[in-house]
Amino acid sequence: MSTPAADPLDDPLARERSHLASSRSALRAMREDVQSLDIKDVTANWVNAEILARQIGDRIKALADLSDTPLFFGRLTYLHAPGVEQAEGAEGEQFYIGRRHVHDGDGDPMVIDWRAPVSQPFYRASKKDPLDVSLRRRFGYTGGELTAYEDEHLMDPAEAAATSKLLQQEIERPRVGPMRDIVATIQPEQDEIVRSGLGGTVCVQGGPGTGKTAVGLHRVAYLLYAHRERLARTGTLVIGPNKSFLHYIEQVLPALGELAVRQGTVDDLVARVEVRGTDEAPAAVIKGDARMAEVLRKAIYSHVTLPTEPVMVVRGSRRWRVPAYELEAIVRELLDRDIRYGAAREALPQRIAHAVLVQMERSGEAPDDRVQDAVARNAAVKAAVKAVWPPVEPAKLVLRLLSDADFLAAHADGILDEDEQKTILWAKPVRSVKAAKWSAPDAVLIDEATDLVQRTHSLGHVVLDEAQDLSPMQYRAVGRRCTTGSATVLGDLAQGTTPWATRSWDEALAHLGKSDGVIEELTAGFRVPTDVITYASRLLPHIAPGLTPVASVRENPGFFDLRSVAGTAEVVAACEELLGNEGSTGLIAADARIPALAEALTAAGIGYIDPGEETTVDTRLTLVPASLAKGLEYDYVVLDEPQAVVDGEPDERTGLRRLYVALTRAVSGLIVTHTAPLPSQLA
Repeated sequence: MSTPAADPLDDPLARERSHLASSRSALRAMREDVQSLDIKDVTANWVNAEILARQIGDRIKALADLSDTPLFFGRLTYLHAPGVEQAEGAEGEQFYIGRRHVHDGDGDPMVIDWRAPVSQPFYRASKKDPLDVSLRRRFGYTGGELTAYEDEHLMDPAEAAATSKLLQQEIERPRVGPMRDIVATIQPEQDEIVRSGLGGTVCVQGGPGTGKTAVGLHRVAYLLYAHRERLARTGTLVIGPNKSFLHYIEQVLPALGELAVRQGTVDDLVARVEVRGTDEAPAAVIKGDARMAEVLRKAIYSHVTLPTEPVMVVRGSRRWRVPAYELEAIVRELLDRDIRYGAAREALPQRIAHAVLVQMERSGEAPDDRVQDAVARNAAVKAAVKAVWPPVEPAKLVLRLLSDADFLAAHADGILDEDEQKTILWAKPVRSVKAAKWSAPDAVLIDEATDLVQRTHSLGHVVLDEAQDLSPMQYRAVGRRCTTGSATVLGDLAQGTTPWATRSWDEALAHLGKSDGVIEELTAGFRVPTDVITYASRLLPHIAPGLTPVASVRENPGFFDLRSVAGTAEVVAACEELLGNEGSTGLIAADARIPALAEALTAAGIGYIDPGEETTVDTRLTLVPASLAKGLEYDYVVLDEPQAVVDGEPDERTGLRRLYVALTRAVSGLIVTHTAPLPSQLA
């Protein structure tokens, strides 16, 4: 008698694989349902049809099944049904937690979106506070294939609390290609920030490897889930330090199904003129100082002159006279209201027209709004407005401030001293806005002036990453984009590498216009190995006294090696050694040493890419100038000549901060090569 074959569904792993296959099939059906929609007869006109077609296209993209991305990464088993406001279900119901919601043909959920309230205990539940969860299951994947699972019985006092092996493996998985989401590994302290409400601004101070960038991006994804209609109207924006960084992070939100978030740099925000010049550091610091906002305000409103002549309005056979003292009262009232220059200028003719209408009514006439509009367009009224409140072109105003010493002195008196004024004045006069070689700080000044004339459009939410490098005027430029919205500010004071780097987050939030923002600190390091972060933290007393050092929580210790070398050949050899491992490798060096290292790599037949480019199977080495290393990460790093990194900056503190950044880019291992002595601060 033969033994019956074992039912594969008696195997827990087989059951989970079956659920994965069914979920993928359901997701394909959801996508096909959207693709099959016929909108020919449901739209009123071609404009509505275009909008609806675009929305359907976005929905189809959001429902794409990425073969190498797990559809779900965890499962919760509740002791009781979650609250009605969270999800309906029977006692002991199970929920699979994934990157997006998936339902079957009857509408029953097969995968719950990680952002849903019922999913929150996956990140927050613990032995001390199980949140009614009896079992939390994590899944391990190789590519898109489910290969393992791990259970945590939160209600079982006999089961010792232990670090999840699958969680550690996911955190320590090799970094190849662009940044990935951390949706399967979000920690409780990170989850609190991710799920904080839309109404408040949050500032996250986080050292290297604490996941602050990922937290900021996942907060955007959460807010889009919780407040989709509002943010669809008002918009969201992610601001990064440079194009390389934005390219590195650009796949995170699409992987979470969010396709409508704009990305850019501060320079992109203020691109009202072509930037073709640069400033010396002293000039850039002054132009970036918040005091420049008051200089600009005074310069703009200096164009307003109090009227000394009456306005005579002729309508038909009658003349209406508005005396100078009444015009002066109107102008003063507009100035006292402190509204924007352009808005006040638009209001002035209507105010004058209203004064005329009052006289008409007193004489027995019954004018209406059409008469008031006609009076406001009267040639005499328009001429008076032009004389009293002339138009101002922001770029021309800034051009005059930077090229006319007398004009600058008149409006910077008591704000900037004489030496500061001389520092920002151009050496040679410029004929026109187009001929000027504007610098990046100049563009920020023009943006400020533009806002003084006409209000900048506000978005619903802005994420500002690597914020510690912004000047006060740049903070103001970002703040203008979220005056009626909120912000997530991300950064590390120890990594500030500009001459105007942020000194405190309270100060930064004040410049941003969000003084009531909440400051959170992340100190658990999930990326940088213990030996590496401990070595790099030797610099903290010199670059950011009082800042809490990052404590690595990785189980994999990685490796760290200091090597005295004779030349570039040994640096190349270190790169070859690290390329023998799985994952990405970065060679970070002072900007001035990049050409020589590039030549040495080429001579050795080692291919490399530039920062922001995507690694391939054949090319896993990135050659990184130290000035572009911030925000990037690699499995293995060779850091060439630390003293040269320090010497490449205008002052020692900035150089040491740049070195701190470079030292903390490695996920699994770091080799520091040097011919010159190491900086004394690393002793």
